[in-house]
Formats: sequence, C-alpha cells, structure tokens
Amino acid sequence: MQNNVGFVLAKRAHMNPANEALYDVAAGRRFTYAELNDRTNQVANALLELGVQKGDRVSLLMMNSHEFVTTFFAIAKIGAVIVPLNWRLVPDELEFIVKDSGSTALVAGAEFAGAVIELHSRGDRTDVQHWVHVGDAATKPEFAVQFDELVDAQPATEPALTAWNDDLLYIMYTSGTTGLPKGVMHTHSTQMAALITLNATSDFCIGDRYLNPMPLFHVGALTPAIVTAYRGLAHILMKAFDPTKVWELVKAERITNALLVPAMLGACRMVYDPAQHDHSSLRWFLSGAAPVPKALIEAYAEMGIEIHQVYGLTETCGPACLTTPEDALRKAGSTGKAFFHTDVKVVRPDGSECDVDEAGEVLVSGDHIMTGYWNRPEATADTLRDGWLYTGDVAVVDEEGFIWIQDRLKDMIISGGENVYPAEIENVILGHPGVADVAVIGIPSEKWGESPLAVVVKKDPDLDEASVINHCDGKLARFKMPVAVRFVDAIPRNASGKALKRELRPQFQNL
Repeated sequence: MQNNVGFVLAKRAHMNPANEALYDVAAGRRFTYAELNDRTNQVANALLELGVQKGDRVSLLMMNSHEFVTTFFAIAKIGAVIVPLNWRLVPDELEFIVKDSGSTALVAGAEFAGAVIELHSRGDRTDVQHWVHVGDAATKPEFAVQFDELVDAQPATEPALTAWNDDLLYIMYTSGTTGLPKGVMHTHSTQMAALITLNATSDFCIGDRYLNPMPLFHVGALTPAIVTAYRGLAHILMKAFDPTKVWELVKAERITNALLVPAMLGACRMVYDPAQHDHSSLRWFLSGAAPVPKALIEAYAEMGIEIHQVYGLTETCGPACLTTPEDALRKAGSTGKAFFHTDVKVVRPDGSECDVDEAGEVLVSGDHIMTGYWNRPEATADTLRDGWLYTGDVAVVDEEGFIWIQDRLKDMIISGGENVYPAEIENVILGHPGVADVAVIGIPSEKWGESPLAVVVKKDPDLDEASVINHCDGKLARFKMPVAVRFVDAIPRNASGKALKRELRPQFQNL
C-alpha cells in the first residue's frame, strides 16, 4: 500500500466533501473537507511555485491556525519535509533547529515577525531562502512574501504526489539530555501506522467533534489532528489554551472528546461552573505528558467525564499505552496497556523482562516508531536497539498487564506538558561568570506539575538569585526558566562526576 499523509485529506474530501473538517476558533473560519482540501492544494501549488521540492525542509513557526493545518498537509502532498517549530523558543534556539534541519523555507505567523527578522539578520547562519509571512500584512518583513497573496493566486488542483511510505514526512525536535535538541524523524509510513493504531484503540467515531487546545508543534496535538481527517471528525482548533474558553466551546460546539495535559485538566476543573457550563456532549478527555493525579480523575468522574491516560513519546509518533473506557476508573493512575498495533515491555538492565510489580525501563515497538534522530547516528543507535525503542522511562506492570509509569531514568522535567531538560538550563547558567557549579532539578508545582529549580555553587560570593535568573532571560524559553535558585556549598556527585540529583531533590521539594 502506498502511503502519503497528504492523501489522507484528499481521500476524506472525496468520501465526505460536505462534512465539517475544521473550525479555526480564533479566525472564525469553518471548512468542509472539500474546502479544506482545496485550500491545501492551493498552498501546495504556492510552495511549488516558490521552488520548494521533494525532500526540502520547511520550518513552520505558527500558532494553531487553519494556515498551519493546510500548510502541513500541503507539504506532505508535495513530498517536502515539515519541521514544526516550538514558538516558545528564543531566536538562538530557533536558529539551531532551522540550521540543523537544513530548512530552506520558513513559514511564520505575524506574532513572530520579530523573531523572523532576527533570524534573517543572521545571514548564512540559517539556510532559509524563502520567507513566508502569515497574517497581518502590516507586520510583514520586507524580505518576506505574504502567504494569502501567494496562495490566493494558485489553482486548487491536486498536485502530483511524489512522496510515499519511507519518504520523510517531518522532523520534530525534542530537547536532548546533552542540552542540544534532537530531530525525531517520522515518515509517511510511521505516521500512517500511528493513525491506524490510534484508530484501532481509541474511542473515536465518525462525526465526533474533537477539541484541540494543544500546540501543533507537539506530537500530542499533531497526530490527533491528522486522525481527525483519517477518521472523519470535526477538528475544533484553539489558537492557544484557555480553560474558560474550553468549557464555552464544549457547550457551543458540542465537543465529544479532547486531549488535555494534567495541568490543563486541573485548570479546567478549577473554572468549571455547572450553572453555565454544559458538558453533556463530552465522552472523554485524553491526558498525557505526565501522570494524572488520582484525585483529579475522581473529580472528573463525579462530573461523568472519563479521563483516559495515554502514554507516548515524540519518538513513537504519539501512541504507546492507553486506558480504555472500561478501565478508566478501575485502573485510575495507570497508563493502561499497549495500543492495538503496538508492543510494550518493561525490562531489567540486562534486557530480560521484569516480573509483576518489578520496576524497569519501558521499551516500545511498532511500525509507528521513529526511523531515528536527524544527523544523530550515535543517539539513534543508543535509542533504537533490536527493533525496540528504549524510552528511558521507568514503570511496573501489574498482574493484569497494566502499565504504571513510576519515574524517569532521564532527568527530564515535565512542566505544563512541555519537556524541559536540565542539561540545557545548566549549560546556560554555567555561562554566568559568578557560577562555579549547578544542577537543575524539578520541584512540584500546583499549576504546572513541575518547575525547574537551579541549585548553584557560587564562584562570586556576591552572586544572588536575581542575577542568575536575569542571566537566563532571553537565552531560554519562558517555560524553561528556573522558578527559583538555591545556593549550596557543593553539588553531590558520583565518581564519574555525575550529579547525584536524588540527593538534592529531598532538600528542595518544599520551597
């Protein structure tokens, strides 16, 4: 079977042309599947007119919008490669990803005109040749072309599909424990396999109305967005998360399902008002990125809303484990069992499978696993071994085969659904002339789940907290910024020099 993810939209438009495909809430734009596919074809033909060819990398720096959706499917159709950019990153971080991926085109929203101008000013520090501006023309840099003008001039004819199966579809960057982001490579085939296993496992139905408040640069938002076309759902797309707006849309749009990370679930529960919010259409929320507190699952159960915990990674194109409806409450706190076309096991360091309730590393296998890290053969070889993805996460399996995530082998912090890697923050802080040593750990946060805390050894005795945080400002995205700094005489380390963060965490959990 020849797979092209862009053809998923074309096929759905052929089968159900009049069905609602997308509602861009912020723009107030609704599209049927026929209209969405036509607009996608115009975007595809515009990119071809610019000179974008099969295999070229195209970076997308946009908040959630119909332009993001149509550009994604358009790039897939013409066989180029999507590079979704986290719009929370600062120009230095964006520059690395754009350069590392070799992107020759950048499609950016008007909100990011300042960052685009900064990147353009750096000349050959990126390989971008085509700069495309989406949105308010008044903010368009003089070197960029206007998206709507470019696209409106093109026909809605289907472009020739030139990429299939093992051709690269997108490179999604995820921060590495070394501090440098790694580009996770997914092909048309790995993405299609993710759609198939999601569809076979999750409770999606044709005609469902799926609310998406998650940023599309995340696999947790992007894969479900593609599922909406694969399964024939209406995709209700929020520009950004707002808990009050979520309930307004649930009522007004008769939302049936959505994915919210635990921090979002908590925020929504806090603003819920039964006197004005009607959630009778809602069947379930998916939640991932971090364990959902049992108390929160029970609070939603009292409202008649099931919380289905999902476990997955960028490297798995989303799916790994899921709790199904019949087990959502009985196994609250578990992340369920492996998706239908997915294998998961928990192993000891020697690779042998753990016994029931014995903690070990989670391994995942399936046709939806990444093909590797872009330009990172050593990291790829370390993560993909003998057909299994080594996740670095620790879990136990109970007597019924349910997976319970316990901890992380890696030092990753999950803050509001965003992956934050301490090594990246540590590298920045070590650039301060007054810092002798540093270790970054996660501390509990009622709002975000976890937040970064910097534990610092002074080189300059006058160094204070404000100086360290000010040093980070502009060098790190806001969600990576340490929320506090604490000073110690020395960072505990083992014989090989690795920081013993397990000794630091108990000291700083209650700030």
